[in-house]
Amino acid sequence: MSKYLLGLDNGGTVIKAAIFDLDGNEIAVARGSVEMLSPERGHYQRNLQEVKDGNLKVIREAIAKAGVQGSEIQAVAITGHGNGAYLIDQDGSPVFDGVLSADSRAADIVQKWNESGAAQGIIPYTLQTLWPGQPPAIIAWFMQNRPEVLQKARWVLQAKDYVRYILTGEIYVERTDISGTSMYNVADDCYDERIFSILGISEYYRLLPEVRNSSDICGYITADIAEATGLKEGTPVAGGLFDIHAAAVATGIVEATEVPRLSVIVGTWSINQYLTREPDIGVTPFMTSISSSPGNWLIMEGSATSASNLEWFICNFLQLEKEQACKNGKSIYDFCNAELHKTTAEDTDIIFLPFLFGSNIDSPIYGSLLNMRMRHKREHVIRAIYEGIVFSHRYHIDKLFSKYPQGMEIVLAGGGANSPEWAQMFADALQIPVETTKVDELGALGSAMVAGVGIGLFSGLEDAADKMVHVKDRFEPNAELGQVYERKYRDYVSFVEKLAK
Repeated sequence: MSKYLLGLDNGGTVIKAAIFDLDGNEIAVARGSVEMLSPERGHYQRNLQEVKDGNLKVIREAIAKAGVQGSEIQAVAITGHGNGAYLIDQDGSPVFDGVLSADSRAADIVQKWNESGAAQGIIPYTLQTLWPGQPPAIIAWFMQNRPEVLQKARWVLQAKDYVRYILTGEIYVERTDISGTSMYNVADDCYDERIFSILGISEYYRLLPEVRNSSDICGYITADIAEATGLKEGTPVAGGLFDIHAAAVATGIVEATEVPRLSVIVGTWSINQYLTREPDIGVTPFMTSISSSPGNWLIMEGSATSASNLEWFICNFLQLEKEQACKNGKSIYDFCNAELHKTTAEDTDIIFLPFLFGSNIDSPIYGSLLNMRMRHKREHVIRAIYEGIVFSHRYHIDKLFSKYPQGMEIVLAGGGANSPEWAQMFADALQIPVETTKVDELGALGSAMVAGVGIGLFSGLEDAADKMVHVKDRFEPNAELGQVYERKYRDYVSFVEKLAK
């Protein structure tokens, strides 16, 4: 009998199920979506019955596409968006829609915590920046505005922990996820009532479930879920991963090394991260969370300033080109890459600030195209968008490293990794070699890997990475283009600084 692993990836709207063999080959993928609800400005949530139905549907479809038997799937694990809040009662029933990490209903509360010093007061424990989409802020909002919801609630879960509960009937949170929520003492790896006390939400410390590790078996597929999906009843379900950790694992970044390997994800968010064995308690990056590998922490700088900006441009200005590409059996991204080849880095000085969905500085700056002239055409604008997103990633990477360590490499993931042109641009602009990996569904692969570790198919994550992660391409930096991009990056930073004043 063949052996397979199933990984589930629950993003803010898209749900994916992918089946992998033990060599890391993607056998089948099924995708579905759950509507994002926005009943009020800044409120982003989704119906949890639809989340359940969506996950069962993609599992069923992935098994059918793969042409495998449910009994051949050895284990399951899940990844999902971090933060937000999924509140359920003692019986496991939702008491409210799942609140997404993009939610900003608690922005005023976080602002008050910043002004009072409470937000800074928890940093020695959480080692991360507190923001409105995190569970403590959402809990505080409910406490002030909908206390009846919290009165019914018994547990606060993360997205993938809720999905795991659906599959198994067991309630746990997983360590990589909970450590990224500003509800956990990341420095000491434990729950800490002082965090809740400083934020004035002590009475809701009771909402915290037991913590398990990524590869711990946290339950088994129940009979009703087996019937609904085609999985075998009793199939083990591992703890899973926070999605940023899943992406790192799926690109082979599973242990801290003397020279850091940087995981860069070009997606909805600009994610820039690496593993360390000694987090710097005196420095506060956007997030420090606990790795799935014991004794490692994941240090991350990020913001909503990445490929979502290109998606916006495509949706608003390239619809006809997108339709034509589809008719020709091609992708709109092939069209964008072809447009890049009509230009060079030297022949335009347009600077794009990729702040359509938020900025990466503490100032209300919005997306901008600067230095536009009459001679510029569509291809110049597309190049500027690609470059601006690269520069935003570099802005975060420069926060992580005042000087890039000699020999450092980048492993590029997300939609941007599918564009050789973009990958080369990263290598040239940062003057760091860039690698891409073969698999498309990184989150699902990372989940499948920890599932395999959990049932003993691999001796650990390093063994899983050796067998399941494979390099696709490598891009070496061009020193001459590096000088061009260095000048343009300085212009980018100058514009940001001037507009922030």
